[in-house]
Amino acid sequence: MTYKPKVSQYGSVDPAPPLISGKISEWEASLTDSAVPMFQRMRNVFALRNDGTDAACIALCSGFNSHSALLRHEIAYVLGQMQNETAIPTLIRVLSDENEHVMVRHEAAEALGAIGNYAVKSTLEQFVNHPMPEIAESCEVAIDLLDWCRSKEYQEVDC
Repeated sequence: MTYKPKVSQYGSVDPAPPLISGKISEWEASLTDSAVPMFQRMRNVFALRNDGTDAACIALCSGFNSHSALLRHEIAYVLGQMQNETAIPTLIRVLSDENEHVMVRHEAAEALGAIGNYAVKSTLEQFVNHPMPEIAESCEVAIDLLDWCRSKEYQEVDC
């Protein structure tokens, strides 16, 4: 018999099911604790995302201090899903950090586009010609999404 993971409220199949009980402070503390198994840390990421509050968003942003590029990438992804503008300054910092892993920077760019605040367009434009195509192309996609959301076509689409 096959048991498949469930689709989240965000329409994605998450790599770990979110915890359904706990405290933001506990979930946050695990994000940078390499002694906590990655599966548990991922469960906490999705619990924070599902909480959806500004406090949960700030807790997720603290996870960019983790040593795991995979976890930082997933945090950027869920911040885009949350569409919480509280994350914008952190995502800009991550995108702008030339020492950050390219996978994390790419996801930060896409998250900025997904949040939908047109004010980030000028930041994204700074990286459209970045020598790493993963970053340049992600910024291009994010800008196109921001522009599309302002278009007449977007207003006519029933998503």
